Amino acid sequence: MIRVLIADDHPVVRQGLRTFLEIQEDIGVVGEAADGAEAVALTESLGPDVLLLDLRMPVLDGLGALAELSGRDVRVIVLTSVSDRGDVAPAMRAGAAGFLYKDVDPAALVRAIHAVHSGQVLLAPEAAEAMLSGPAERERPEHAAALTDREREVLRHIAAGRSNREIARALVVAEKTVKTHVSNVLMKLGVQDRTQAALYAVRHGLS
Repeated sequence: MIRVLIADDHPVVRQGLRTFLEIQEDIGVVGEAADGAEAVALTESLGPDVLLLDLRMPVLDGLGALAELSGRDVRVIVLTSVSDRGDVAPAMRAGAAGFLYKDVDPAALVRAIHAVHSGQVLLAPEAAEAMLSGPAERERPEHAAALTDREREVLRHIAAGRSNREIARALVVAEKTVKTHVSNVLMKLGVQDRTQAALYAVRHGLS
């Protein structure tokens, strides 16, 4: 069962999402938050697997909530009605694992929850376009030149959403070895986490 927390300041949106998600066999809604601060508090107390997070909320907005949740064991999907392309990169850098818009097809939302829960990074087509067409900032292609062949292989697996255990199985090496490779990849690319590494791979055609 995938435990989902919904954070949105509009009660109608929260109720609609809850009603739809709770008819899914393997998804359960564990709570609702009306603002970013409440989303952070409920994430800490309820321990959801996936958080559906609106960006524009009172008290603490979505980006603020993402910053507060940094390092927490929760996968966050930004679910917003705001089409500002400039919101995508900051949200992904802050730790979001997905970025979708509220007009997403309900079945696609369910697939996204499953994908993100399994470790993948998932963006709406418009959000992916914004990421790929935006400034690369620290993500410079020459950073990839520092990767060894094995580290490039590990990066491709990271971009595919595979866990360290799955990568170790695929490469027939110890999980500890994979952890070392992942640390080296993050350091050489100048990124903070697996999500940013996966986006780097997509941006530079390394996936």
